[in-house]
Amino acid sequence: MFSFVQLPRSIGAVPAPVVVRLRRVDTGRGREELYRNQLRALLTELAHRARIESITASSALEGIVVPDKIRAAQIIDNKVPALRNRSEQEFAGYRAALDYLFTEDWRPFNVGLLLHLHKLLFAQTAGGGGAFKTSDNLVVDRSPDGHIEVRFVPVPAKDTEHITAELIERFNEAVATDEHHPLLLIGLLVLDVLIVHPFDDGNGRVVRALTNALLEGAGYGVARYVSLEQLIAASADDYYAALLASPHGWHDEAHDPWPWLSYFVDLVASAYDVFESRAASVRATGTKQDRVRDYVRHHAPSLFRIADIRVALPGISDQTIRLVLDAMKAEQIIAPDGTGRAALWRRLPGP
Repeated sequence: MFSFVQLPRSIGAVPAPVVVRLRRVDTGRGREELYRNQLRALLTELAHRARIESITASSALEGIVVPDKIRAAQIIDNKVPALRNRSEQEFAGYRAALDYLFTEDWRPFNVGLLLHLHKLLFAQTAGGGGAFKTSDNLVVDRSPDGHIEVRFVPVPAKDTEHITAELIERFNEAVATDEHHPLLLIGLLVLDVLIVHPFDDGNGRVVRALTNALLEGAGYGVARYVSLEQLIAASADDYYAALLASPHGWHDEAHDPWPWLSYFVDLVASAYDVFESRAASVRATGTKQDRVRDYVRHHAPSLFRIADIRVALPGISDQTIRLVLDAMKAEQIIAPDGTGRAALWRRLPGP
């Protein structure tokens, strides 16, 4: 809440490096529309890949992993008859929350939406979700030797509901005035919700899913095509360092949001860099066979099945995939491990 209580002082003068990255984001936003018109097949493919990466990475950040990649893909596609354990249940929950935000009209943004996302996240688990925390919590670091260090103290449980409601109201008012860059307002909201820590569990996942939707609602649709969650996982140390630095003094209206805002703006700018790089690559060498070859060489697991490629590259036929695999086998880039539909392929050591 207090980031928005202090507006515009909490933002103040935007640091020059952040201004540069905001310009980069806005340039990427303009090009995004161009790619939507010219490369629709590519965007369908990128959206499918980003969905898988987002569900997998956001869950993994909380230690929730489905080790079997084939089964993970089946859960993402909602094609398993039953979920076997809590990890699979919460994995499926993030899929449900993300799909709701990308397929339904979730607006307006209010407390009800926040609670609904939490309910979807834990809909498959015993006890479920969709309610604010009932006891006070702490955000801590646990070292390997068992030492616990408090990162920050969230809002007490008794104050959580009304502070969350006021935070969302102030955010919506700030967006409506159009006096600050929308990325900075979304970044402030993310920071404040994580400091409030409104739920007993699932705060990070709810906020990461919501971030995608708020960005798209503000006209920045890159999170649909490039997984922000995957980029966060790849920069996890910086992510947690920023979240550790900015809450100090929050309860006394004396915190510095810029460590987090700088990271957040850089995250979105990096997503646009990745998006344009992939789009430019396809425009230059955009055949389906090229995309299969690129996936096998740079993105597939070291052991993979045709089904993995089919999931990662929708719209490409099995016949095309097999043609590429046969060619790469002849070039001694990959080798088969078994026969038939369930056969695995293995990447060979390269020069």
